[in-house]
Amino acid sequence: MAHHHTEPQITVLPPDTAKIKKLWMTALILLVITVLEFIVAFTIPHEYKDLRVWIFITMTIVKAAYIVGEFMHLRYEAKFLLWSILVPIIFIVWMLVAFIYEGVAMADGKL
Repeated sequence: MAHHHTEPQITVLPPDTAKIKKLWMTALILLVITVLEFIVAFTIPHEYKDLRVWIFITMTIVKAAYIVGEFMHLRYEAKFLLWSILVPIIFIVWMLVAFIYEGVAMADGKL
């Protein structure tokens, strides 16, 4: 009984240029948002601290949403799944804002 030993065939596929282009575009978008955050940090005067904080919060949410949409592929999921994740997050953010507002009011003696 003869044994035929064959080597496994390895096939090297050409790089998927569309995926590589999309990855670089994602990196570029995140880089642009980060550069804008640095510009805001170093150009908005200290007198407008609240404005600067809100701009940072907005940019962070935009960056987080983009990362979740691209790298966790949530952008390509069914709309029901997307909303089942977004609605609780909206309520959690609302809760945090309410707690912070109430805590600051209590600390200032307004409540």
